[in-house]
Amino acid sequence: MSQTRAHTDIQLTGRIARLPEPWRSYALLARLDRPVGTWLLFLPGVWGLFLAPHASLQTRLIDTALFAFGSLVMRSAGCVVNDIWDRDIDAKVARTAGRPLASGALSLKQGLILLAVLLLMGLGVLVCLPPVCWALAPLALLLVALYPAAKRVTWWPQLVMGFTFGFGAPMGYAAATGTLDGNGLLLYGAVILWQLGFDTIYGFQDMDDDARIGVRSTSRLMEKSARPFIATCYILMLLALALVAIHAHLHWIFWPFLALATALLLQQARALNPYDAPACLKEFRRNVPIGFVLATGFVAARLFG
Repeated sequence: MSQTRAHTDIQLTGRIARLPEPWRSYALLARLDRPVGTWLLFLPGVWGLFLAPHASLQTRLIDTALFAFGSLVMRSAGCVVNDIWDRDIDAKVARTAGRPLASGALSLKQGLILLAVLLLMGLGVLVCLPPVCWALAPLALLLVALYPAAKRVTWWPQLVMGFTFGFGAPMGYAAATGTLDGNGLLLYGAVILWQLGFDTIYGFQDMDDDARIGVRSTSRLMEKSARPFIATCYILMLLALALVAIHAHLHWIFWPFLALATALLLQQARALNPYDAPACLKEFRRNVPIGFVLATGFVAARLFG
């Protein structure tokens, strides 16, 4: 069973709606109208920053501010890369046809100029972080560049997105500790599973159009087993976080926050309807408060630990 999805997630309201062209189109290309993605990139970085042992509170707070700005510009840069790759595909998909490059509101040259500006801003943040982050940054950029190609060669582009968007977790851990050990990598694994789950929910919005134009996605692959697949992703993610907390000897105060996140994630999996596009978008967005719950748990564990 399927249905036509004639909705869009572009939020042309408020200050962005009042911007003159081409600035409004630049803001839309950078996804400044939709901060959800920025939060979902930033919050795992906070998890990593406050999971890391031994760092001072001052270091964690400074790095949190750097990661906040860095998440904004690098998420925007990733969206520009994605839209450059997908501008022809986006024009054929109802939800994305209004994007600036797909609609012709901005040219490819203008998109590349915006990308260069965003990458320079990201470089400014990177030089303020420890050298270990400089070594990790090329891998992050490679993932950003390769993600748009994944849907052309694999049924698992949402997994590639998990590796890409989840990279803030090991970056945050490395920034606070100056290294990346097994616990930092286990946290990264947990975030990848979380993002695989919620990005698959996001992808359910486009299944009809993706099938029509031949685009592969994990959402299409798991259409008939959506709820058990999402539940499995979330359960494995939560188990990984529990192992992280045990291995790091986090203060007991972390566990109530993990329990609340567990309830919210399992409720999300239970309520999921892959054929209701607006509802899928709503469930996807609910991962931001869940990310905040877990971030609060990591912060509280370090403050009380």
